[in-house]
Amino acid sequence: MNRLFRCCVIIYLGGTLSLVSSWSSTPTSPHHRGFSVSRLSATVSREDENDIRFNNANSLSNEKIDASSLMLNRRSLLLGSGVAATVGAVSALTRSPAQAATTTTAAATTTAPIPQWTLRGGVKMPVLAINTVGLSADETEHAVSLALQYGITHIDFHPGKERDGVAKYLASNKRSDLFLNTKIRKAPPGTSPKEAADRARNQIAEDLAALNVPNVDMLMLRDSPDAEVIQSQWAVLEDALEKGQTKSIGVVNYCQFSLQSVLQTAKVKPALNYYLNHVGMGLDPKGLRSYGESRGIKTFAYGAVGEPGPNPELLEKFSIGQIAKSHGVSPEAVALRWVLQTGAAASVRPTLQFGLGTSVCSTDNKKCEDGVKARAASFSWQLTKAEMTELNSLTSPNDNPTLFASAGCPDSFVLPKTKKP
Repeated sequence: MNRLFRCCVIIYLGGTLSLVSSWSSTPTSPHHRGFSVSRLSATVSREDENDIRFNNANSLSNEKIDASSLMLNRRSLLLGSGVAATVGAVSALTRSPAQAATTTTAAATTTAPIPQWTLRGGVKMPVLAINTVGLSADETEHAVSLALQYGITHIDFHPGKERDGVAKYLASNKRSDLFLNTKIRKAPPGTSPKEAADRARNQIAEDLAALNVPNVDMLMLRDSPDAEVIQSQWAVLEDALEKGQTKSIGVVNYCQFSLQSVLQTAKVKPALNYYLNHVGMGLDPKGLRSYGESRGIKTFAYGAVGEPGPNPELLEKFSIGQIAKSHGVSPEAVALRWVLQTGAAASVRPTLQFGLGTSVCSTDNKKCEDGVKARAASFSWQLTKAEMTELNSLTSPNDNPTLFASAGCPDSFVLPKTKKP
């Protein structure tokens, strides 16, 4: 204890003398008597920092902060620093190696908060979602639990078994913890506008009852080759918005024709358009992004690593591999970060174990947990301006953004025919 006390005294006196010397040798102009806030930039919250980065993704530049309201008395700050140095030294000397290792590990695994968009009516939408498509009810429940564990609150799910998995999670957890985002089923070909409207209305009631909640945070409408069907169903979503059954409304896989159809009669514009986007498709795939965003419709992207399954051409690109290596992350992390850094929101599968209508989030191993954890860390790092320029310039794989649209949109996906045995 005597040794510890002597050490602390030496550190404190040395630190204080150094600080006093620094103060006495500094010019006494008013400018030098203040402490520039640029020296305190580390005190800006990580959430604010990421909001700045996200909102200025294309320029990749951080805005300067006005220091006038944050000037500090330098003498007080410096003397306070001497005390802090002493306390830090005591802490370092008294901590056990195990405690020090725990602290280091905790710092290394901390992830930055996920930024949010503010939609119509002040609705806050996290820009990163876990996509449960193809999961069983049990796997969906597990994926939701993991997502919350690592800070992802936006759950992008489909009606049916995925919805039932979300319901299982909600049965023993708080509704307020989640941003619930689901979709209206596509009306079968030949459905009349009135029948399509009834189907949408009935599904909303069915889903809310199954989830045992009064509302969801987002309802997204699938497209139709029939403009009148789109318009009749959109009117149902607007009605649900007015009744408080949903907090916001958007569209899924809408090409220019579909967007024109909904906008012709819409009282409320879609908050977003949910479509395929990944490296190789460029910043404005088929002109869809500029068309929608110029009309106030945000881009919500799925398929950062390809669809309907992981695309080897994308993930095995030399440039993506080199960038991943330089940041100590995986190629899929680079692919996801690119989407987010272009200013789009993203919905991502929990692992690379997925295909057409299938996905895996098993409780038998840690693959799903590791995948969710890695995706949650997407805002803990960023691509450089040069890396973004390189990825923006790639022209393959150049997929169709509305791949899973109806026949009303060009080059829509057609299920391969299965041979009869």
